[in-house]
Amino acid sequence: MAASQHADGDVDLARAYADVRRLPPPKRAKLSAPGPAPIPQQRIADDREALEASKYATEQAPDTWEIGQEHEAGQTFLRHGIGSDVLAKLRRGHWSVQGELDLHGHTTVEAHDALADFLEESRQRGARCVRVIHGKGLTSPNREPVLKGKVRTWLSRWNDVLAYSEAPPNSGGGGAVLILLRGR
Repeated sequence: MAASQHADGDVDLARAYADVRRLPPPKRAKLSAPGPAPIPQQRIADDREALEASKYATEQAPDTWEIGQEHEAGQTFLRHGIGSDVLAKLRRGHWSVQGELDLHGHTTVEAHDALADFLEESRQRGARCVRVIHGKGLTSPNREPVLKGKVRTWLSRWNDVLAYSEAPPNSGGGGAVLILLRGR
């Protein structure tokens, strides 16, 4: 098929495709299988299990805490009415971490605002378990953690926080906290 060209080198598309014919429609039935329903099955199962555990306290907390961990004030928090096994499950990683906030370099005021925004946003998107990294205070005066106690105090006052626990060593240890949020 020879296409005619204009003097400026452009191809005349109308002439180039003048003899092109549309293909006949295929002789196949158009079947479209419906996709799976967008239902977050795992989150629903986690919510159900957490609710049952908090209502009936069906399991006893296993002895998986590090020595002295359960006796230090502020290491853990459990909202009244929630089964004690929830703390053990939280620390063991029963719920996958669905969000993380790093407060390194924040002032106290900035950290408070960032934490409030993070928790609200996490609840809005349906996250159940999140991690907040507050640091161990290694660069603070006297090497004392400034935000650690403040973050934990703020969390215990937030109604949507069901429980929190110091993160296991592979997830931040004493410089982070795992938080279980109330479902939507």
